[in-house]
Amino acid sequence: MKMRYDVFSIQRPVGLALAALAGLLMLVACSEKAGENARGENRLIPAVEAVQAREGTLPLTQRLSGVVKAKNQVAIYPQISAVVTEVLVTDGQTVNKGEPLVRLRDKEFRDRLRQATANQQIVAAQLRQAEARLREIEAELKRVQTLAAQELSSPAELESMQTRAVAAEADVELARARLEQAEANAEEQKENLSQTVIRAPVSGSVGNRDAEVGMLVNPNRRLFTLGQLDNVQVEVVLTDHMLHYLEEGQRSEILSGALPQGLAPAALSRISPFLHPVSHTTEAEIDLPNPEGYLKPGMFVTVDIFYGESERATLLPLSALYENPSRGETGVYLSKNTLIGETSGKSDDDGRLALTNPQGLTFVAVDVVAKGRMEAGVRGVDPGDWVVTLGQNLLGPDSGRARIRPVKWDWVQQLQNLQREDLMEEVVR
Repeated sequence: MKMRYDVFSIQRPVGLALAALAGLLMLVACSEKAGENARGENRLIPAVEAVQAREGTLPLTQRLSGVVKAKNQVAIYPQISAVVTEVLVTDGQTVNKGEPLVRLRDKEFRDRLRQATANQQIVAAQLRQAEARLREIEAELKRVQTLAAQELSSPAELESMQTRAVAAEADVELARARLEQAEANAEEQKENLSQTVIRAPVSGSVGNRDAEVGMLVNPNRRLFTLGQLDNVQVEVVLTDHMLHYLEEGQRSEILSGALPQGLAPAALSRISPFLHPVSHTTEAEIDLPNPEGYLKPGMFVTVDIFYGESERATLLPLSALYENPSRGETGVYLSKNTLIGETSGKSDDDGRLALTNPQGLTFVAVDVVAKGRMEAGVRGVDPGDWVVTLGQNLLGPDSGRARIRPVKWDWVQQLQNLQREDLMEEVVR
């Protein structure tokens, strides 16, 4: 379904400003050459770059800030209070599930386990004694019952034996309960002893180490953070309004300077259906392969989630939009001439066409319909018009003349993708 947004703002890449500087450095050199050929004119004729506008649609995106988390990321806390006697891992080390991380002093826990085991044995012996007495009394009761049936025993003697049997049964039940209590205490002490060796609950990499030999730790002290770095999760916060158009499975892009290409595609993996009662927000997660480990847990990244398309409009590179300081308007410098026919037909080594003869350029205010990461959809410019992408500041506030180098969209996007390292290389060259 097509949608119209009067202004759908997405921040330009950091490389865009750097690319403009690189392009201007090249254009200044071109302008100097043009000036040498126009010494008879009253002023220097600048050189600019221009691209041909085209018609199309832009993807509608929601830009969010995300935080990187490792897969199965978990904080490691001790379950008991004890002194650290040995730390077996360091930050950055990879461990397997069940591998020991820290050893705590276990003397007190071994002593408690021995006491609990001894107490269990005593109570077990008491239970056997109670069961033996119960069997003895039950046998005596049967004898008295037989005599009473033959009227050889008094009713009082029978009643006394029955009472003794009930008491013996109660002693057995009490001994059994004590044995269960002793066994539970022994199991607890055994578990506490096992907690003196803190083991990895999952396989992954160790980080945030905060354990040293001699340190007294307790269940409130975090010792490590553990997680799998080859797969990460990016967490973003969604408002209740965003849930009307964002859903699981939609395409997204993770933008970060830590990534080799600057971005990584992924799908919106999960959205929690429970919103916070105060902020009315919820969390969403994006699963992302990270085999080279470029993304680290805790990093902030930018996330673009694609959820539709804008209406059809004239598309321009973002670098073509110019904030005119004199008029206070956003617009473009354009030429409706067929610039390719004005060139000598020669092209540079990188495929760009040669400079044209001096051309007239006019500043035209535009209505921005939608913005993408590289392009903008506008009204006020027709498809096929040539718009200046570099060198607008060399022109007048309303119009001007310049020698124009027609370029292709690929070249403009290449400039817009320039990073600092590319810019320095271009400047040196």
